[in-house]
Amino acid sequence: MGERPGHEPPAERMPSAAKTKVLLAEDQGMMRGALALLLDLEDDIEVVAQVAAGDRIVAEALAVRPDVALLDIELPGRSGLDAAAELREELPSCQVLILTTFGRPGYLRRAMEAGAAGFLVKDGPVEELAGAIRRVLRGERVIDPALAAAALSAGPSPLTRREQDVLNAAADGATVADIASRVLLSESTVRNYLSAAIGKTGTRNRMEAVRAARRNGWL
Repeated sequence: MGERPGHEPPAERMPSAAKTKVLLAEDQGMMRGALALLLDLEDDIEVVAQVAAGDRIVAEALAVRPDVALLDIELPGRSGLDAAAELREELPSCQVLILTTFGRPGYLRRAMEAGAAGFLVKDGPVEELAGAIRRVLRGERVIDPALAAAALSAGPSPLTRREQDVLNAAADGATVADIASRVLLSESTVRNYLSAAIGKTGTRNRMEAVRAARRNGWL
């Protein structure tokens, strides 16, 4: 049958574009909620999962299959950098974007080694963050310019993996015997690694070495 005069047929609905799914890992509840709220205001972005601990990132990502994982670094249970490396192995379709309070050159190097597509500090506007999410989806690498320059001038970490392990184990003031038990090394080997780390960081003792390594993003 023909249409009645003066009446147009109803317009065909166009399918809406799929939104970019984002997983957000941030241990501070207020910050996490604010970021999720602001990102959800973007027409093309949807926060599909929020986690407060690093050891929940990979399992949650495998469950919701996000396009982008937005990860803090210092998280309970596991660092965002360690989770990023596993996430790139388990879910390579997910782009990893590191967002942190601590703009340390060593963190940037470790993030890139873990396969992260971007690294931003938290003091930027949310529009910049939303733009970074879109850019990493296009295959671009997004890095805070000032931090990139600092990383180039700072050079790589002087600490070996074992020296990092020993310093991490010493961070709570543990004895040499406790550290040896944690990292499965002899006490004499632990002392050698601690001495090497102290020398490389230019500090006087193990706790100063821990603080210096953290300050530079080497731990």
